[in-house]
Amino acid sequence: MYTVKEVAGMTNITVKTLHHYHKIGLLEPCQISEAGYRLYGMKELERLQQILFYRELDFPLEQIQQLLDQEPERLAILSAQQLLLTARMERLQRLLETLRLSIDHARKGEKMSQDEMFAGFATEEQWTEALEEQRQYLQETYDYDLAEQYPVDVAEMNEQAAEAKRFMDGMAEALRSGRRVDDEQLQALIEDHLAFLNRHGHAIGKADFAAQCRFFLGDDFHRSMLESQQTGLAYYLCLAAEAFAQDI
Repeated sequence: MYTVKEVAGMTNITVKTLHHYHKIGLLEPCQISEAGYRLYGMKELERLQQILFYRELDFPLEQIQQLLDQEPERLAILSAQQLLLTARMERLQRLLETLRLSIDHARKGEKMSQDEMFAGFATEEQWTEALEEQRQYLQETYDYDLAEQYPVDVAEMNEQAAEAKRFMDGMAEALRSGRRVDDEQLQALIEDHLAFLNRHGHAIGKADFAAQCRFFLGDDFHRSMLESQQTGLAYYLCLAAEAFAQDI
């Protein structure tokens, strides 16, 4: 048996928190001694571990109590929590990488590309906030409602952001390497990118893509995002798209 003080010491939570859990019925001691001390056994420690895992996932106490009071098997709870925590860890790793890149660009006084800036954002609210600057620009400059045309689908946005980063990283590397715009590998990169877009509901042909790249080149907002990733990238992308459209 463990006293409330001993449990607090081994779990790094406060005695006050354990008292609160007892008060609301979330974690009751297995017995209370004649002297009034709360005592906890292994079953209570296992329940407390499950509570703390859920708290790490930001579950409210009321929801945790509802989940645990359904008395699912401990293995089932732990397996579900493992999946949830793994997903959060992967997301945080992506966000940390985005943060490192942001710090690096800020120190150098450079702008980040849109794909780099938004990598790792996983909720609808975060994506909406991240795209707000571009949405306002398109609305004010072209009377184009980005939110209406492309509602936020978190899973789809994350997948498309990853593909956009892969594609633009490949284009930037080709530019740095001095590849010709009609280089076979570069043209294959564009072909793969358009195939991805078409598989994901964005019907776009060679001529459409070339027109889109001309728009990026002529628009200050989008050109600066491309140029912040690699000097000359907006021009290089436009020329490569034109070459792809003409099958040079």
